Amino acid sequence: MKQTELKKETDANLAKTLAAKREEVRAFRFSVAGSAARDVKALRTNRKDVARILTELRLRAVHA
Repeated sequence: MKQTELKKETDANLAKTLAAKREEVRAFRFSVAGSAARDVKALRTNRKDVARILTELRLRAVHA
């Protein structure tokens, strides 16, 4: 997700997206433990998306 897309989303949508991305990261980590990783870049992308969402939520809290 790009920063401009995040700014347009509501807090509720961001929270929902954050939960989904965290679940994807968790699922990926546990799937890797049992077998060889298929798309390693997906983990990095999801982790960065989580950080972007948390940053946007923090900025909203500070400037509110």
